[in-house]
Amino acid sequence: MTGGEKEITIYDIANKLNISAATVSRALKDHPRVSKKTKKLVIKIANEMGYRSNSFASNLRKKSSHIIGLIVPRLNSNFMADVIAGLEKVLNNNNYNLIISQSLETMQKEISNANAMLVNRVDGLLISLAYDTTNIDHLEPFIKRNIPVIFFDRVFEHDRCPQIYIDNYKAAYEITTHLIKQGCKRIVHITASQLRKIYAERYAGYKKALEDHNIQFDADLVIINDLSSEAGIASAHQILKMSPRPDGVFSANDNCAISCMQTLKKEGIKLPADMAFAGFNNDPAAIVVEPNLTTVNYKGYEMGEVAAKLMIDHLINKDEFHPAHSLILRSEMIVRESSLRKV
Repeated sequence: MTGGEKEITIYDIANKLNISAATVSRALKDHPRVSKKTKKLVIKIANEMGYRSNSFASNLRKKSSHIIGLIVPRLNSNFMADVIAGLEKVLNNNNYNLIISQSLETMQKEISNANAMLVNRVDGLLISLAYDTTNIDHLEPFIKRNIPVIFFDRVFEHDRCPQIYIDNYKAAYEITTHLIKQGCKRIVHITASQLRKIYAERYAGYKKALEDHNIQFDADLVIINDLSSEAGIASAHQILKMSPRPDGVFSANDNCAISCMQTLKKEGIKLPADMAFAGFNNDPAAIVVEPNLTTVNYKGYEMGEVAAKLMIDHLINKDEFHPAHSLILRSEMIVRESSLRKV
């Protein structure tokens, strides 16, 4: 709809057909008191006029649309491209199509995306949450209508929605421990909103590794931002002002780590001699940046495949969802030159 058009209501349909609004409402809800002929006519006119309502959408949902909705924070990461490739392979093999939208890291956009998916009558919804999503009320209409919702990577605990993710706590613990074993004692952690379980768990793993190696946790060494390239540059300037200067950096993603490294190098910081670096995600750029970046690898393609298989099993085989459907996938630390101070 363009800005100039007004939302079509049941009253507009009623006027057009010269029947009561109550009859239109009942017809759209498939009420037994309305004749089949009237129902057909109401739905035809509603369609032609561009009428959109949740009850209308759910009424038409009785026929499968063979469309799965996907809401992701951003499409600009290699990880997300891999996830989508894995999803599409499984879904296409089962004659399902994917509608993709991005929340651009805001809950507000995520809500409007979810509403659009509902109107588009998707058979199921796959979602990785935005940084600032505080609740999932906007997904309740799906859950109430038994439209399956599966969370992946950035998940939300809900007993009717499976979650697919990696053990972020363990991966962060291992990578922080690796930096400590390379002689780092003042390790900066660059992370994102702690509303997201994945960042809260990476943060917790970082803290626990410090504690287990008798290194005092210092809240001043924790930088919270949106983990973008721009945030990496800002983080570098923040690090340069720290006194005493840190000797290690663990960023919760590679994108932010790489721009941070490049900025510090321009300022004359030697990596890894002055500062060891580690990221997370194993983006292709991790082996382009000099020195190559130590990171955590987990397979987006596999995550996409697993999420799609779970969705198809539910839709075709009518498998019931329960918390046991949540899956933790494997990850591994990849050590490269950016963190190797003791060769």
